[in-house]
Amino acid sequence: MSDEVQPGYVRIRLDLSYDGTEFHGWAKQAGGRRTVQEEIEDALRTVTRSQQTYELTVAGRTDAGVHARGQVAHVDLPLQVWGEHRGKLLKRLAGRLPKDVRVWALREAPSGFNARFSAIWRRYAYRVTDNPGGVDPLLRHHVLWHDWPLDVDAMNEAARGLLGEHDFAAYCKRREGATTIRTLQELSLERGADGIVTATVRADAFCHNMVRSLIGALLFVGDGHRPADWPAKVLAAGVRDSAVHVVRPHGLTLEEVGYPADELLAARNREARNRRTLSLGTGCETC
Repeated sequence: MSDEVQPGYVRIRLDLSYDGTEFHGWAKQAGGRRTVQEEIEDALRTVTRSQQTYELTVAGRTDAGVHARGQVAHVDLPLQVWGEHRGKLLKRLAGRLPKDVRVWALREAPSGFNARFSAIWRRYAYRVTDNPGGVDPLLRHHVLWHDWPLDVDAMNEAARGLLGEHDFAAYCKRREGATTIRTLQELSLERGADGIVTATVRADAFCHNMVRSLIGALLFVGDGHRPADWPAKVLAAGVRDSAVHVVRPHGLTLEEVGYPADELLAARNREARNRRTLSLGTGCETC
């Protein structure tokens, strides 16, 4: 599948962040529901005084209520439009966009760059507190309250059994024609001085509901309802387990997206489009 920029256009990389509380996710939807993609595309059309909408491609489509601090997208703009507006575009977007979404950088992307398919990893953070008094009101849209004491050491022990390349069908909502094979590169939890437990989750890609399902399983271990080896057993079974709860979205933030060196972007772009199969001996598509 070709990803060449059309003649007369230039590909622009956008680095952005948003508070997902009032959004119905990233992707445009029918029925007038408010989404991040639509807000940015509308603002871009307005500030460039364009008749057409320039569609964004994003590194990771977040669900309703999920936040992003380090989201990446790209858009192909006519050379004339970019040449006319490039010097003032960032400030004009800041004046047009609502306060819960910001574009921090706009720059010409290197050859072969695709915000979605060139990415080699995405890093999320999930934040939860077990404070018996609940969540700080100032953090209520970004931290989950779990009303059982959590053993972070037990959760980390369980997390180690999930690392590596696996079929994560047990932790994903299946989509027709899409693979659930992923490589989980990092899954670790740390309790901060404020008592908030932050889970860091990094993978080459994530299937639908994967992070929130993994956190749901680890919370069951942390509060003593399941042993530390239970999440790995669920993974090995390869089917959805009714005991694995998909935790609420507001504790989840996309923190960062990683890309290879410029000269490797095109190759990664092509590789990521191939349907994946498990590598030989691992035992047990990019979004």
